[in-house]
Amino acid sequence: MYNDITGIILSGGKSSRMGENKSLMKLGEATVIEHVKKLMQSLFSKVILITNEQAEYKFLNLDMFEDIYFRMGPLAGIHSGLAHSTTNKNFIISCDLPMMTGQMISYLADYKTAKPVTVAKADGYVQQLCGIYDKACLPTAEEILSEQKYSEDRSAEQKKRGCNVLNLIDRTGAEIIDAESLPFFNKDLYFNMNRRSDFELVADKMINNR
Repeated sequence: MYNDITGIILSGGKSSRMGENKSLMKLGEATVIEHVKKLMQSLFSKVILITNEQAEYKFLNLDMFEDIYFRMGPLAGIHSGLAHSTTNKNFIISCDLPMMTGQMISYLADYKTAKPVTVAKADGYVQQLCGIYDKACLPTAEEILSEQKYSEDRSAEQKKRGCNVLNLIDRTGAEIIDAESLPFFNKDLYFNMNRRSDFELVADKMINNR
């Protein structure tokens, strides 16, 4: 159990491709986000939820906080999490990674580095919404979000790209671990549910094969 790291769950996506709030869909007897909550609470003594829809998640009995920079994507969620956290180290996880494991999270949490961000690369992508973010990232996140909020001469799409989490990683520096080289890696760890077919695949794996 980590007492010096806050677990931060992000639940802010619109789930537009799913057609409903994917974090509240049931995998067996529990919702997707309940599976993530259970995993996080098995590792971190303090777990908080960042969401702009607090009424929907009261049943989780977690401390909840809204974005400070409203509706500006996952970076705003990370920013709010870091702002409300009481620890220097924080483990950020998206609400839609129900097949993530404690072993992978612990590996990232225990990885020794002087860099403020520790994330993994898998399936050809930097898995930016599952990793360690130090509170030292907060001023840079604030800077990026402020730049985009007050830049009126940019299109919405340009602002969206400018506010992505990779921008924060680029500016602060990150330890990017090759997850696929780890002996315990499996291809389902970072499986992200975007469509109904994705959900059905996850349900089959979690309910029938575990």
